[in-house]
Amino acid sequence: MMKIGVDTFTCNVGSSGGAYLTQLLKRIPPSGILYELFGWEFDRFAFTNLSEKIDFIPVGKISGKTANSLWHYFKFPQFAALRNFNICFFPAAHRRLPNKFPCFSIGTVHDMAAYWGTRKTREHLGALLRVILPDSLRKLDRVIAVSTWVKQELIEKVNVRESRIEVIPNGVDASIYYPRPTESDSLVLTQPFSFKRPYILYTARLHHPIKNHITLIKAFEIFKERTKYPHRLVFAGSDDHGAERIKMDALSSRYRNDIFFAGNFPANNLPKLYAAADFVVIPSHYEGFGSGAVEAMASGVPVACARAAALPETAEHAALYFEPFDAEDMADRMVALATDDVLHAKLVATGIERAKLFSWDSCAEQTLKILHDEG
Repeated sequence: MMKIGVDTFTCNVGSSGGAYLTQLLKRIPPSGILYELFGWEFDRFAFTNLSEKIDFIPVGKISGKTANSLWHYFKFPQFAALRNFNICFFPAAHRRLPNKFPCFSIGTVHDMAAYWGTRKTREHLGALLRVILPDSLRKLDRVIAVSTWVKQELIEKVNVRESRIEVIPNGVDASIYYPRPTESDSLVLTQPFSFKRPYILYTARLHHPIKNHITLIKAFEIFKERTKYPHRLVFAGSDDHGAERIKMDALSSRYRNDIFFAGNFPANNLPKLYAAADFVVIPSHYEGFGSGAVEAMASGVPVACARAAALPETAEHAALYFEPFDAEDMADRMVALATDDVLHAKLVATGIERAKLFSWDSCAEQTLKILHDEG
């Protein structure tokens, strides 16, 4: 029986890697292939209930990014050989990788944010991993990039061979992200919160500066001054690097009473939060794919996003664009979405059609084909 080892160490539930792996495992077809997941003990039940063809091996008793990087670097090759893996799959290869692979290796890269911009603006990966990861990426037999943007960065920034890279976009779950009738509801109840409409939504972890919350707060102030509308600004995402700076800027805003931090919002209620928003703004300086844009479009909600990284590739003509460093430009798009009913309706329609192009079924089929064919 062919055995595929799957590294879950950086596939935290709620993260892009966790959502991606969950969607793939749910779609494993009946076959004689065994998937053996390995990672932290506390992740055992996050994935093993998704398919009968999944076993879980807890490894790595010492927690911490550096300790786990060292385990991958020194211990993984022996571990993989002892487990007799035919293939090793790394669903979040941009986060952590071994440097040696005793079997065929495949990794998915969701972004290269740790190698973008300057030291002050880029994603913080850790000094050790930042140094060794490019060499590990080059040693993968196959690399899956979630966008053409990420593919180009793999080629240009870390010299991965183009022939080894396959672009397979992420998907959206149309069974939970779809337009919902909310026009008559002034209050949206999504346990454990309630939100008074109308509101503007941004779903992203609170990471400064890469997710660009602070510029959005400035743009929101301009929007409120120009329109005098009752809109609120809702941030849904867990605290991350620089979260306190973002919250302090919100607290010092003259519209602080209209800015709401929902934290790491429950995944089951997130579709309803999307569907009831007046529109979604994505001001990120960097996105490797842009799941927030696709989820909003699938929910029948207009999107305004930064003209940055993979966002234009993902949303194409179904969104309005602004320069991410320009609060005035961002506010212009927000005012347009709030005041122009024809434009609002047009973006709803084009967004719904655009979102149909991103399917987890298609993503899983293409990814699993690579895994199974190489075995």
